[in-house]
This record gives sequence, structure tokens and C-alpha cells, in this order.
Amino acid sequence: MKLSQFKFRLPDESVALEPPHKVFENEDGTVEKVYRRDEARMMVIHRKSQTIDMYAKDDDGKDTDRFITFRDIINYFDEGDVMVLNDTKVFPARLFGTKEKTDAQIEVFLLRELNEELRLWDVLVEPARKIRIGNKLFFEDDGPMVAEVIDNTTSRGRTLRFLYDCPHDEFKRELFGLGSAPLPRYIVNRRESTPDDNENFQTIYARHEGAVTVPASGLHFSRELMKRLEILGINFAYVTLHLGLGCFDPIEVEDLTKHKMGSEQMTVTPEACDIVNRAKAEGHRVCTIGVSSLRAAESAVSTDGMLKEYTGWTNKFIFPPYDFGLADALVANFYHPESTMLMATAAFGGYDLVMGAYQQAIDNGYKFGCYGDCMLILDD
Repeated sequence: MKLSQFKFRLPDESVALEPPHKVFENEDGTVEKVYRRDEARMMVIHRKSQTIDMYAKDDDGKDTDRFITFRDIINYFDEGDVMVLNDTKVFPARLFGTKEKTDAQIEVFLLRELNEELRLWDVLVEPARKIRIGNKLFFEDDGPMVAEVIDNTTSRGRTLRFLYDCPHDEFKRELFGLGSAPLPRYIVNRRESTPDDNENFQTIYARHEGAVTVPASGLHFSRELMKRLEILGINFAYVTLHLGLGCFDPIEVEDLTKHKMGSEQMTVTPEACDIVNRAKAEGHRVCTIGVSSLRAAESAVSTDGMLKEYTGWTNKFIFPPYDFGLADALVANFYHPESTMLMATAAFGGYDLVMGAYQQAIDNGYKFGCYGDCMLILDD
């Protein structure tokens, strides 16, 4: 397929800048926001019958005037079904420093630690034109956190050596204490990050630190909803795929077969394999939560349709047409035009059906992006 086939007009007002929430005014006049992760809207796509549901049903099976929300997902799965979740943990990757002598403010976006002993980090800097090898960056007015640029890696990429002599755990704690939630550019260009984002931009089941963006479809799970799913008998299989910024890199070729995804580290444990494969063998459904979980599953599925243990890297790029080997269902957010996540969603649900659903989402006020609404694609 061609890149231009995934182009559509996305109004600014359709992009969510915050998670679903309610605003309350206290007696003293202050305003308080209460975030409700599982109240995001959820459009339900039936790929075999080629139908789309937006409204909850009444007892007679007729549409009501209430939009389906994510907490209704419990109505679409049965005891023994499995949800595959990406338990990567986002670290506070965005921080700001000042350049020596000029005091110019520089945004530093941490990507990955290259060498623990030498305190070497792969980063992006903005504005990149001001940062050259040998420059020093200061991250506190009077604090000890200083970094030296020792290499150029890409047009915006640099390698930094942090000049901080202390135990590694203390260094990481101090470094991350200076950072903020690595919200996507489409959010931070319109508002500043807040302390609330440190919690909101993280799934409730995040365990393994290493991501610089969140597996957004997992943000819809609340602790209450997960407990209800457990009581129903839904099993959870956790895989780890440390998301980098490759999913946000613009695709610069029209022919999608020529696009190369950046590699990301991933792990599929024997425990996850046991949970998924037992469900498959017993005829239960497997639902991947988010494109990252879908990519991890497709990177580790064997030719017999079973999940296999894996530790390594993946640059799996999924776009139509694609034959899926594992999942029967997918939860995916509404993504931006020409994004790799949209392409993977269209490959799973069918190009025409998914693109039609996207237009319906825009027409009906659904929200797009990491804090936005989602769709559930079922194989029925």
C-alpha cells in the first residue's frame, strides 16, 4: 500500500490533550480534576460482518443514546479469554538544560542508556543546531548534574556523558528527578506537562522501565476494571516492548515496503507463552492491547500459531495486507494520519472498514492520540 492512502484531515479539536476526566470546583474556588481512565469511548468493529457499534445496547438489543465506553469491554469477553498487555514502564525522558557560556535553554530527550559505568546516554536535543561536540549542558542552577556532548549520531541525535560521580542508582534517581513525562509533541506544543502527567502517562501495570512513550491503549485500564475482568475469569499475559520514538518518525517514502522501523527491545517470557498458548489450545480468544503488544506477538509467534519465548529486538512494521498469526481481537487507540500505528490497525481490521470507522470517529467527536478514545476490533 501507499503512504497517501493513510492521509486524512484530523481537526485540532479531535486530538485529546488530557485523559477523560471530570472537573469539580471546591468550596474555596479551586478547581480539581478527577481522571477516569476507563471512561474513554470505545468503538466496536466487527471485521467479518463489517459492522461498527458506537452505542450501548438495551436489554432488547437495541441501541441506546449512550456511547460505549472502555469499561464496557467486560461485555465482549468470556472466562478463559486472554488479554496481552505491554508492561513496559515509561521513564521521565524530557528534561531541560542550559548551554555553558550562552545560557541557551536546550531540551534534552533521553532515549536509552548506552553505558552504565561511563554514564553515556543516547539523546535528542532541540534546537540541535546549537549543540556541538565538546559543549557542556547544566541541568540545575547550583546542582551537580552536568553533561558533555561527546558525539553526533543523527541530525538531532547526540551522545552525552553525564559528569556525575556517585552510585548508579543515585545518579538515575537524580537524573529522572529532573525530567518530566515524555508527552508527544502534538500535546506539548499546545500545553505544558503537569505533575498529573507523571501518573496519567503510565499504565497501571507498568513494571519494566525502558520506554520513552507509553503503550497508549493500555492507559484505559483502571484497577477497578482489571479486578472485574479477573473475577470474570479473563487472564492477562504480559509482554515487554520498550517503545522508542520510531512510531512517531514520519514515513518519508510513498511505497510502504521501503520504510524501516527503528529496532526496539522486547521480551516474551515463558509464563506469557504458557497463558496464551493454553488459551489457544482450549479455543479461547486472545486480544492484544495496543499495537505494541500486537507487534510483540507477531514478532514471537511460531508457524503453528503459538507464542514462543523471545528476548531480543524487533523492528516489525505491520501494514496491509498482513496475515496475523496469533491475535483474535485488538484494542487500538485512534491514531494520527500516516502513522505506523494506524497502518497496523488497518491491517488487522481491514483497510476500508478501519478508515471508515475513523471518519465516523471524527464526525461523532471521538478523541485521537495517546490520551484519546479507542476501538475494539473483533473477529466476528
